[in-house]
Amino acid sequence: MKLHLANAGQQNVITAYGDGYVQVNATRHESSIVVNATSVKDWEVADIRNLAASNLVAVAAAKPEIVIVGTGRSFVFPHPVNLRPLIDARIGYEVMDTAAACRTYNILLGEGRNVMAVLVVE
Repeated sequence: MKLHLANAGQQNVITAYGDGYVQVNATRHESSIVVNATSVKDWEVADIRNLAASNLVAVAAAKPEIVIVGTGRSFVFPHPVNLRPLIDARIGYEVMDTAAACRTYNILLGEGRNVMAVLVVE
């Protein structure tokens, strides 16, 4: 699905997504990513069922206001122990499938929120 969102501040906007990819601005990513307004990085989690707390330590250290967790094609809630870095840092999070996470990330970014998305791409 293509999304069209004004990118006034040259922020990292998710412009398209589908089976096997997420596109940030003009760059297509075919593996899991961590994205916020200013950076896009590879994320080592290929399956949300393999999420470990260590996969969220750097995310928590970045101190976003909220983290959107995209779990892939289908919704799978991670075990709370694996979300502990976010909980301990008092960072809000929402868990949803990756398609919904892409849309939610763009909405929050457009509102000027300090949002970060961790997206499983499958």
